[in-house]
Amino acid sequence: MTIEAWYMDDDTTNDQRLPHKQSPNKPVTFEQLEKLGVLHWSNIKGIEDPLLNEIRTTRNYNYSDIITVSPDKLPNYAIKIKSFYEEHLHLDEEIRFCVSGSGYFDVRDDHDQW
Repeated sequence: MTIEAWYMDDDTTNDQRLPHKQSPNKPVTFEQLEKLGVLHWSNIKGIEDPLLNEIRTTRNYNYSDIITVSPDKLPNYAIKIKSFYEEHLHLDEEIRFCVSGSGYFDVRDDHDQW
């Protein structure tokens, strides 16, 4: 799975599931993300991967859940995905792991830019 990061455009009229890259694209480096506290790991093979278990142990993660985001699996799909796009804070550090498919995760930088 490829990991990319970029600053978002300001277009709120298009489908929120689209990438919303600026034109021209303004990428964000992994070093910039790390300065914000956003860490990433690659090559995790599944939820039982020893690396994932090591990360959980080392960083003291004690909660996990699995959510399948699709109309046929997620009750109240339309309402739930809409809530994903409403700004909210996560007070505790947490893992976001995509078993399949892809996802977008918005993070503000130290200048309050997305």
